[in-house]
Amino acid sequence: METIVVKSEYFNPTQTLECGQVFRYKPYKNGYTVISRDKICYIHSDLENTYIETEFKDYFYNYFDLDTDYSKIVSSAQSYNIEILTNASRASKGIRILKQDPEETLFSFIISQNNFIKRISNTIEKTCELVGEKLTSPFGDYYAFPTAKALSMLNDSDYKALGYGYRANYIKELACKVVNGYNVKSYYNLDYNSLVKELTSNLGVGEKVANCVTLFGFNKTESFPVDTWIEKIYREDLLGTLTDRKKITQELTQKFGVNSGYYQQYLFYYKRLFNSL
Repeated sequence: METIVVKSEYFNPTQTLECGQVFRYKPYKNGYTVISRDKICYIHSDLENTYIETEFKDYFYNYFDLDTDYSKIVSSAQSYNIEILTNASRASKGIRILKQDPEETLFSFIISQNNFIKRISNTIEKTCELVGEKLTSPFGDYYAFPTAKALSMLNDSDYKALGYGYRANYIKELACKVVNGYNVKSYYNLDYNSLVKELTSNLGVGEKVANCVTLFGFNKTESFPVDTWIEKIYREDLLGTLTDRKKITQELTQKFGVNSGYYQQYLFYYKRLFNSL
């Protein structure tokens, strides 16, 4: 077991985990356990530092993007002199964009469509308990994210019991594609636009899901996913006039460039935390 120590000013576990980019975490002691694929860590913080305890130090060092200087990103956000972006980057500066496994991220965000975060997490966790490998850790037993083969072998009644609804067909088809040789990770070196095009070729993957996957699974930080909250910000705070979400994404990506994904998370978390629809 090793411990990674990072200054907490730009790494707040609650902000990072509860901003909608990841679904496999649980409260544990005075922090959280986080599971990615078959690996687990325990993350907690005090006023000065954030601590990551794990047997997979290198994996989670990369997962939490610890090589990136987020103070520069926050300063960049504030340089635009846009009131809501300035406020959001100050209030949400503890968010880090996670470098998640691309395949797991794609499956997870297909499940996330028209769904609530708690329900998404419950569905994923029940699926892991049903067909994921059971593992042990200093923080208790846990389940690995299922392989595509395991997901492909679930039948309609399994998916129904797990609460997938119409998303079951999307998950089943993708799982079968992966089993037959579709390698999600092989697209890691595609540019942003090519990657979005590739991802949306999958059944059930629209622009919003594709942009979430490019950002959280492929670390394409020029991505700017647009959902109900971001559309609300676009209209009310940025005074935008477009109505098509794909075009809104394009406009905001052109405006904010390579830091778009960071700003999107600051804005998304801030609007949900301090406002209501």
